[in-house]
Amino acid sequence: MALWRSSSSLPTLLLGLLSILLLHPTTTILAIRLGIVRRPSPNLPVFREAPAFRNGDECGSGDEKHIHVAMTLDANYLRGTMAAVLSILQHSTCPENLTFHFLSAHFEPDLFSGIKSTFPYLNFKIYRFDSKRVQNKISKSIRQALDQPLNYARIYLADLIPSNVGRVIYLDSDLVVVDDIEKLWGVDMEDKVVAAPEYCLANFTQYFTDEFWSDPEFSETFEGRNPCYFNTGVMVMDVDKWRTGGYTQKVDEWMSVQKKKRIYQLGSLPPFLLVLAGKIKPVDHRWNQHGLGGDNFQGKCRNLHPGPISLLHWSGKGKPWLRLDSRKPCTIDYLWAPYDLYRSSKHLFEE
Repeated sequence: MALWRSSSSLPTLLLGLLSILLLHPTTTILAIRLGIVRRPSPNLPVFREAPAFRNGDECGSGDEKHIHVAMTLDANYLRGTMAAVLSILQHSTCPENLTFHFLSAHFEPDLFSGIKSTFPYLNFKIYRFDSKRVQNKISKSIRQALDQPLNYARIYLADLIPSNVGRVIYLDSDLVVVDDIEKLWGVDMEDKVVAAPEYCLANFTQYFTDEFWSDPEFSETFEGRNPCYFNTGVMVMDVDKWRTGGYTQKVDEWMSVQKKKRIYQLGSLPPFLLVLAGKIKPVDHRWNQHGLGGDNFQGKCRNLHPGPISLLHWSGKGKPWLRLDSRKPCTIDYLWAPYDLYRSSKHLFEE
């Protein structure tokens, strides 16, 4: 038996236990947990504790067996992040070999303790991303969420995580993984700096303005390569090559150009495309069933694309937790719901 209490309920709790012993002297109280329920931060949602996930018999324990995953921590998307982490752990053969690297614009003790209480056995670190690093480089895009500084943190990921991390999987917070992430981790990079699903049937020209395509200097950027769209919400990154190749600076330079001339509309994606489109290692499309959040304006419901699925991604305006809470979910949102660990902040007692 486990009992949780608030700090003001201790006398009542002790009187209750004393009454049990007086009325039933033969009763054995097996376990009493007098944990003080800390009032959660009003800015952060409250989550249930996830089950413990353990390695299979075939899992090793050396550093070469570790899988590194990077994500951002944003209060508005924290519910999505928690669901994503749970999905990764649940489908992993070797969950104890996973290390999560979380990027946050504001390091709050409640943020750390919230993750720790939800995932007591999770290997993770939180790194502070200084928003000032990009605040003068962000141009207004077609959707406000894309203008948040933390949306650009992936550009500086190699500068934030430890130098001994040579490869990392970067994931957005609005997705769930329904396959063993080790399969994505083990992709042969073939000396490329980034591996990701590539979509060559997409209209690549739409990601840049007429001013970009009409300027000969800009339009020659893609000369000699076959540029295709890829979604930066799911990437395997060779961090060593990213650092030695100076890719942070290369992406940064295009952001500086954008401040002078309006050459694209969509947040942090276009500068990635300018530097890397046509130069990445293509990954099977099953690893990013994206666009489930609809477009960037209305977020209308969309159906799944045909074919096998390893990762579901609600990129676009519509987020599954918001649509579920509004009681106007899309059918596809019910695939996200089983990973939702959110509970109302009024549920302060758990037996």
